[in-house]
Amino acid sequence: MEFLLFMIRRVFWSLLVLFGLSVVIFAIARGMPGDPVRLALGPRASAEQVEQLRETMGFNKPLIQQYGIYVSGLAGGDLGLSLLTKRPVASDIRETFAATFELVLMTITIAFVLGVPLGVAAARWKDRWPDNLVRLIAIFSAVTPSFFLAILLQILAGYVLHILPTTGRLPPNMAFTPDITGLLSVDSLLRGRLDVFGEAFRYLLLPSLALAAATMGQIARITRSSMIDVASQDYIEASRAFGIPERVRVFKYMLRPSFVPPLTISGLEFASLIGNAFVVELVFAWPGMAAYGVRTIMQKDLNAVMGVVIVSGVFFVVVNLVIDVLVGMVDPRIRIRGRR
Repeated sequence: MEFLLFMIRRVFWSLLVLFGLSVVIFAIARGMPGDPVRLALGPRASAEQVEQLRETMGFNKPLIQQYGIYVSGLAGGDLGLSLLTKRPVASDIRETFAATFELVLMTITIAFVLGVPLGVAAARWKDRWPDNLVRLIAIFSAVTPSFFLAILLQILAGYVLHILPTTGRLPPNMAFTPDITGLLSVDSLLRGRLDVFGEAFRYLLLPSLALAAATMGQIARITRSSMIDVASQDYIEASRAFGIPERVRVFKYMLRPSFVPPLTISGLEFASLIGNAFVVELVFAWPGMAAYGVRTIMQKDLNAVMGVVIVSGVFFVVVNLVIDVLVGMVDPRIRIRGRR
């Protein structure tokens, strides 16, 4: 019950954060230089056309009233009309979000599956060659920009070795509509299309590897540090004195207490990549929400920009709440703190 109250407080503060985010992004979007209506219609549009579209978009009303209309629209799932696509922003985001979510989900899975074992190996053989190798990999992945790694992987795997595709989500001659979840890999399995699943996985591999490198290195370093701290605890020394096998001691008594920091980092990276994957999406021509957000910023599409930021903020808050629950399940000390 106490932990439930703790989570309710977190939800309340998260709603306040989203309210503050809506105010800030509205103020920034309205304060950007230039006339978005004129940019949308072009320099040859007449003054009457500009004024008509400004009235349609509600840009001729006072700012307070514009914000009220925007918030009421948010409550009903209405993000306004995009000046770039002339469609509802909610529809554009609905079509592009699934592609970004699938990419980020694959990215965080690769980073976690590779990063945790690397961190365990580094802690297990501290100050020996496996530890030095893992630290070198972690430093290299952290300092290498994702766009450079994306281009490098694109050249090596796509143009030199010809083993993986370099752009898009599916081959042009393969028609498949992910109309269940929006995720190609999931919907293809649900419909029994293993050929589509195989191609979707191949197209996912390069961009997800480019995005996963930095996160993998960070997870490896955090896991290593956490396990080294746990290894110095008295109960670990006692388990060694009682003759508990090394494998049991490492994976049962050291890894679980060390699991909270990498789990938290994975959740934060997962949430932030939703809005920060635009560079890799642009390099691989991935039709995701992040790339859509960049295009709308370049065109000063205010409704679309605010919609992308709000959706990214909501996703970030929800993922943080889920991570709080998972951390509370893994570490009982978090549940005890929730009683205070």
